[in-house]
Amino acid sequence: MGPDAAKYFKRIGIVGAGNMGTMMSFGFAEQGVDVSLWDISGTNVNRALQMAKDARKEEKTVIGKIDCFCDIHEFTESLNDSNPAVYIFSITHGDPADSILKMIKDDLRAGDIILDGGNEHYRNTERRQRELEKKGVHWVGMGVSGGYQSARRGPSMSPGGTKDAVEKVLPLLEKFAAKDRRNSKPCVAYIGPYGAGHYVKMVHNGIENGMLSTISEAWSMMHKSLGMPFDEISRVFERWNSKGELRSTFLVQIGSEICLKKKTPEGDQRGEGAGRFGFVLDDVLDKVVQDVDNTEGTLYWTVSESAFRHVAAPTIATGHFIRVASGNRDQRLRVAEKLNIPGPHKANDVRDKEALLEDLQRAVYASFLCSFCQGLELIARASKDEGWDINLGTCIRIWRAGCIIQAEHILDLFETVFSSSSGQSQPIMNMKLIDEISSDLHKNFQPLKKIVLKAMEWDNCVPSMSASLEYIKYEGGTMLPTQFMEAEMDYFGAHAYDKPNVKNEDPGEPNKGAHHYEWKPA
Repeated sequence: MGPDAAKYFKRIGIVGAGNMGTMMSFGFAEQGVDVSLWDISGTNVNRALQMAKDARKEEKTVIGKIDCFCDIHEFTESLNDSNPAVYIFSITHGDPADSILKMIKDDLRAGDIILDGGNEHYRNTERRQRELEKKGVHWVGMGVSGGYQSARRGPSMSPGGTKDAVEKVLPLLEKFAAKDRRNSKPCVAYIGPYGAGHYVKMVHNGIENGMLSTISEAWSMMHKSLGMPFDEISRVFERWNSKGELRSTFLVQIGSEICLKKKTPEGDQRGEGAGRFGFVLDDVLDKVVQDVDNTEGTLYWTVSESAFRHVAAPTIATGHFIRVASGNRDQRLRVAEKLNIPGPHKANDVRDKEALLEDLQRAVYASFLCSFCQGLELIARASKDEGWDINLGTCIRIWRAGCIIQAEHILDLFETVFSSSSGQSQPIMNMKLIDEISSDLHKNFQPLKKIVLKAMEWDNCVPSMSASLEYIKYEGGTMLPTQFMEAEMDYFGAHAYDKPNVKNEDPGEPNKGAHHYEWKPA
């Protein structure tokens, strides 16, 4: 199809006029593509229509037309001249997608392509693919990462489904996608068949939250225990982001920006950030609700999948559980009265603050690296189980820009390894067996340990960093306390055990043990 994809796809349809869908419509219109935009909410449609008018006036680059629809059949009719018609769904996972599909199913024609850009469970994606296969319609599970800002300026995308269908729309997606600043390559690629694309996006979000929890824990230690004001923390984040192992890391970068935003008398003209004193961050409550109100499912699914596929992912899991606890703030406030435990307190024993901040930087890096290891191992395991043949190097490449987990040094580490191992017959399943990864985890183990110990001493919450510390310890442990666990399970359940230093048993396969001791007659 070549580079002139916009000429081939003169018009596409976007379902959902929320922040993501509306911003995506602007992004495609900037590529010269006309967009039909529909939403079940008339309010959303009117808002998108006004924003489109404003954008065309203010931004001369928005050259494609954006037509908004309230009637869904008029919306599908607007794509009748397109062959195939391309739809992008940008709506909440689960029932909403099924209900919209039911509404337009009779309007779909053989060859049409639906790109599901929402955060959807990969099994739902596969169910819809089977359902539409009978009509010759292609349902592509396409994770879209980067939030509504990247949806406007170019996101990272992970499409998965029928390869021919994805390759047909890939030139269009490549024009729209974020570009790697090193070589201008688009951050989108065919991931694999069936639900592979949504699976990769799901795990991306899991990695993201392990990182989010870690950077939040670091912020809390600096602010609540070291007594650092927000603007000083901003300078620390800026320094971390400029060089070393945390260079060009998106979450560190935006952390620096967040810590600088002061309130102004006029605010943001939408009722937020207004005031004469203090920072916008002062107005933010410690309550993440997306996991509790079910508007976000990817973290729960990632934790579920890691348990189902026997992949240890504690950095990711604990980052999810603190979010769940945070969302139930009413219960937390009542429990706090019962427990009456101390909150984070000021540290009075810091003799060398700069040395501590250096240890904190290295601890954050180690925890970020653990989150990546866990996520990539989960993708590798699922790919093998499902027969998807996902190339982990491709995942690393599309995460270079436009997505939340951009982290230049970490991505460099993995890209070098995956590029050199591309000819291997067996994919890498355990990231800690990579020399460069194990070396960095080893080098930063002591700083991570120091920071976790200080956090315990100062009563800071550090679920992801402490989980990362334990992860490194037990993933690299040669004789774990599970020795005693195995004995107890054999005592009450005759589960049997293997013996140390016995051929075929140590290390042996993870099968039922060869021995049972009658600890106490039944």
